[in-house]
Amino acid sequence: MKIAIASGKGGTGKSTIAVNLAYYLSEYKDKKISLLDCDVEEPNCHIFLKPEIINREKIFLSIPDIDNEKCTGCGKCVEICRFNSLALVKNKIMVFPELCHSCGGCWLVCPEKAISKAQREVGELIDGKSYSLNLTYGKTRIAEPMSPPLINAVKKWGKDFDIQIIDCPPGTSCPMIAGIEGTDYVILVTEPTPFGLYDLKLAVEVVRKLGFKFGIVINKSSHNDHLIENYAKSEDIDLLAKLQDNRSIAKVYSKGEVILEKLPEYKELFKNLYEGISSN
Repeated sequence: MKIAIASGKGGTGKSTIAVNLAYYLSEYKDKKISLLDCDVEEPNCHIFLKPEIINREKIFLSIPDIDNEKCTGCGKCVEICRFNSLALVKNKIMVFPELCHSCGGCWLVCPEKAISKAQREVGELIDGKSYSLNLTYGKTRIAEPMSPPLINAVKKWGKDFDIQIIDCPPGTSCPMIAGIEGTDYVILVTEPTPFGLYDLKLAVEVVRKLGFKFGIVINKSSHNDHLIENYAKSEDIDLLAKLQDNRSIAKVYSKGEVILEKLPEYKELFKNLYEGISSN
């Protein structure tokens, strides 16, 4: 089972829900649990789980390498590129590697076979063990604009586990979509504020258009919960759980500790959350 934790904006508590849900599920000794931190531009699950690092691996993206001896400047590679990573200048092909999405179209259409595959590093994959679960996360290279290839590498690394918890990048753009792609269920984490509701609506629109099963978790639950509750009721969306906004949780979080380890009274909440997902 693959469960994605997503949100319309940053700071709603995705990692809080992801870390503690994975920690709760790791108590099921008959299942192999993997937490995949796909927020590769700013991963933070390792701060709470403090894993023993087992493996580090550089991740590369294939980009075109032009052989100017063979290239005739026909421009067919430029025509097929939808990301403007190639340009024809005075019968010579210029490559802009940061724009390349590695679709492979250019080297397929080149009639002179003048394009080969070069490699560009996009980041690092890090794998480790913590408690009774596996943690895999990615870290993009500094100034790297392309995060989906690294996100896909992290997800591929966790494919052999019984349950995968995927902490997705925030927002509703390509990185978030790369995170939720291929999952069985999406948890949308929000906060009970006007900003939280606005961005939740954007996230709901995305997961609905893509056909995913999903539900809502309210983090930092307060007297303003009605903002989210009324919206969820009007849209017939499952409200899976509410995690309180209180001092004890904030203190544990601020120390980089796992809430369920320090405050086991919240295990029932995550038990109900997982059962609510499983029933869907």
